[in-house]
Amino acid sequence: MSQGESGDAGPGPGAPKRRTPGNLQLRVASALVLAAVVLALTYLGGAAFRVLVAAVIVAVFAEWTVMARPRADRTTRWLAAPLFALVVVVLLFGAGPALAFGVLAAAVVVSLVYALVRRRDYWMVTALAYAGVPGLALVYLRGADAPGLVAVLLLFAVVWATDTLAYFSGRGLGGPKLAPRVSPSKTWSGAVGGALGGMAAGLAVALIAGSGVGLPAIAVLALGLSVVAQFGDLFESAVKRRHGVKDSSHLIPGHGGMMDRVDGLLASAVALYVVGALLSGPQTPAHGFFAP
Repeated sequence: MSQGESGDAGPGPGAPKRRTPGNLQLRVASALVLAAVVLALTYLGGAAFRVLVAAVIVAVFAEWTVMARPRADRTTRWLAAPLFALVVVVLLFGAGPALAFGVLAAAVVVSLVYALVRRRDYWMVTALAYAGVPGLALVYLRGADAPGLVAVLLLFAVVWATDTLAYFSGRGLGGPKLAPRVSPSKTWSGAVGGALGGMAAGLAVALIAGSGVGLPAIAVLALGLSVVAQFGDLFESAVKRRHGVKDSSHLIPGHGGMMDRVDGLLASAVALYVVGALLSGPQTPAHGFFAP
């Protein structure tokens, strides 16, 4: 999720535009509708959640493709698109992590070899990984049981709280810029406020649901996820600046594109999946944090 203190500046050197009250109201309304849909499908799990994730990563891949169009030749795009479609099909049909990540890895390798042989740009190779890896991570985090539901809810809580607290603490406190070359609107006060808010939200979910690793470990985990989410936000800002665009698209009223909305979530989902897989295996990563 994007920190969104006052919106990323465009590619030019001018100051970022402040959001108007009407824009903020539209942003809040869109966020509430999206949150309701996402939470409902997450609760249902199974095919409903896989469809949700597939829709998100298809939008992310499409936005990346449009942004990279001036740099990537047509053949590269036409090669990457069916390879990504194959990954989405594997995801929708509920394949195991070994097969799904194997298909994604093969798709990335094929695109990379083509780019090397033809001396083409690597942006479409990056698109496959940027959209595919977090999508698979989210699906296997959710799984089909209660620990998976709690783990994904914790992830959402951390990312959403990070986004919200970063916005308000950044606007209220101001101060030194976090990464002025990448995203001039973000401040250190926003980053710290977001991190503390994310940690508190993660602890709240763990207190309600219970945790097998203890609250201190959850606090560290939530803080780490919040930091990773903010790095994911900065990465997406850097990509947009590289391509000279303000928003990845205009898909979501008040928010821009799908990438603008889920940049932090994509990064933190991968981090949480990796930690969970190390603790309890790639098939049941959520069991590393919450007992079945």
